[in-house]
Amino acid sequence: MKFDRYYICADLKKNLRALGFKRTTDIQFKAIPSIMEGEDVLAIAQTGTGKTAAFAIPVIDKIHRFKTNSQSYGIKCIVMVPTRELALQIGKVFESLANHTRVKVFTLHGGVEQERQIAKLQDGIDVLIATPGRMFDLINQQAIRLEGVSTLVLDEADHMLDLGFIEDIRYIKKMLKKKHQTLFFSATINDEIKKLAYSQVKSEAIRIQVSPEDRIAKNVSHFVMFVEMDDKRFFLDRFLQDHPEGKVIVFVRTRVRAERVVRAMARAGFDTVSIHGDKDQDERATAMQAFRKGDCRVLIATDVSARGIDVPDVDFVINYDLPEKPENYVHRVGRTGRGMKLGDAISFCSSEEKPLLEAIEDFIAKPIEVMNVSKEGYADVIRTPERAAKELQDLVAEQEAWLSGAGKKKKKRRK
Repeated sequence: MKFDRYYICADLKKNLRALGFKRTTDIQFKAIPSIMEGEDVLAIAQTGTGKTAAFAIPVIDKIHRFKTNSQSYGIKCIVMVPTRELALQIGKVFESLANHTRVKVFTLHGGVEQERQIAKLQDGIDVLIATPGRMFDLINQQAIRLEGVSTLVLDEADHMLDLGFIEDIRYIKKMLKKKHQTLFFSATINDEIKKLAYSQVKSEAIRIQVSPEDRIAKNVSHFVMFVEMDDKRFFLDRFLQDHPEGKVIVFVRTRVRAERVVRAMARAGFDTVSIHGDKDQDERATAMQAFRKGDCRVLIATDVSARGIDVPDVDFVINYDLPEKPENYVHRVGRTGRGMKLGDAISFCSSEEKPLLEAIEDFIAKPIEVMNVSKEGYADVIRTPERAAKELQDLVAEQEAWLSGAGKKKKKRRK
């Protein structure tokens, strides 16, 4: 259905046209009317299908219509998200859709100073996109008032509930004195999380599920390559050599692994950037900006960041480590093949990771195509004598530099 046929404000329609939104996706077509009617909604749809716009459009339209002028009278909608990156991503969507309307949007997250955020909140905000930690800090400081909130949105609801935020959600719902609408949006959801979600909505809540039989988008091709753990860096090196163009996201299991892969690729001559929980907000923002602009084409990330990466034209997702939770595979590979674009997801599976691969295949209800590598081909990829010698030299130099730096710090302490 075309957006021009919806009964939404003219400024919002203008923004949709400017952003290239012509027709609704399936999730937008099914969710927008129910949200506009004030129903509680539990919506499940694949990553990259336009879920954010599905709730942003009716929320912005509702607030715009009920505001008589540009003055704001308090927060009317809270969008709770699990990560900073996702908060920033959703904030950009809201800001672009709310352009020239009466709706004021603000994104709130940790990792930055509170003072500026408090000052912005005092200017008057209609839509607050927030991570739970910083939001509850400011609620306790009485910098956030909730008496005007009429809509509560939980995006990536499964992740929110799985991370143990259910008590936070219950707490904030108790604080909402006004009759309010609750919207749950996610790409994946299991029976346990579904029960928790239904416990927080009205009994007549609308459930919307798009393509439930296929958890992954059809425009992503999936492959697995059996590679031993210690050899993965060589296969990533060869992959980047063989694909010198295009953007690549490499997912690893831990923060330590992320930095090891960064150093290994640097020794191989590749510039990479990384985002994970040990990075502060400025570092993460700088890395994402470099990747988004194409200044660096390889991003190495952990699962904490998987759902908040919304970068157009990502050509490849490499699962350097298989995720321990199979639903995270869906969110990882959803970073490529977004919209009408095609993408490839390639997983490196070691012997000890084969049970994880089986769990992923059970979860997505289909086998992943195996990329067979001959013994000769495998031997050709892994360490050659020349590469081994160079890597040893680099490691020795790196160790010497570290020892030199540690020695200087000790001298300073003695002084």
